[in-house]
Amino acid sequence: MARYTGPRVRISRRFGVPIFGPTKYLERRNYGPGMHGPKHRRKTSDYGLGLIEKQKLRYYYGLLERQFRRVYQQALSKRGVTGETMLQILETRLDNVVYQLGFAPTRPAARQMVSHGHVQVNGRRVSVPSCALRVNDVVEVRPTSVARQMATKGLEASTSRNVPDWLSLNKDAFKGVIMRLPTRDEIQPIADEQAVVEFYSR
Repeated sequence: MARYTGPRVRISRRFGVPIFGPTKYLERRNYGPGMHGPKHRRKTSDYGLGLIEKQKLRYYYGLLERQFRRVYQQALSKRGVTGETMLQILETRLDNVVYQLGFAPTRPAARQMVSHGHVQVNGRRVSVPSCALRVNDVVEVRPTSVARQMATKGLEASTSRNVPDWLSLNKDAFKGVIMRLPTRDEIQPIADEQAVVEFYSR
């Protein structure tokens, strides 16, 4: 299971965006981490800008470098805009869909929920967070007391987040359906996906 276990605020401050969710520290210290404070830094090269955008997405979705490159290669082999296709692949991962449906308060929590076997897809138990979902796939919390209790807490904690239009949620049944693929505007990526494509195509 690929996950980042280091200091999250430090990563968010490095990139200047709340990658792991809102944090008051980023509001108070809206500059990079380090002991020298907000000193002037050197101008970042084009390669460096692409690397930064790639790292943002990688941390945001919780992928290792090899996994992320595989997603890019998969998007490159499909028709359409590579950047948008890459975002769609990331958004339709099982762990992200569980998070978007509100069954878990964070993506790491959703990843753990899936890997522990609390989720099923189309009636079958799935424990692979990177499982690629398709349109009309049904994602459901398994009918066990532990799984349903976790999902209930997740739904209560995520009331401030709206379920995306490309997903359909039945809270009472702890079930969600992928109605269609998300558009680029609906995803609202935390990074510039075109810069990521240019970074990998060098």
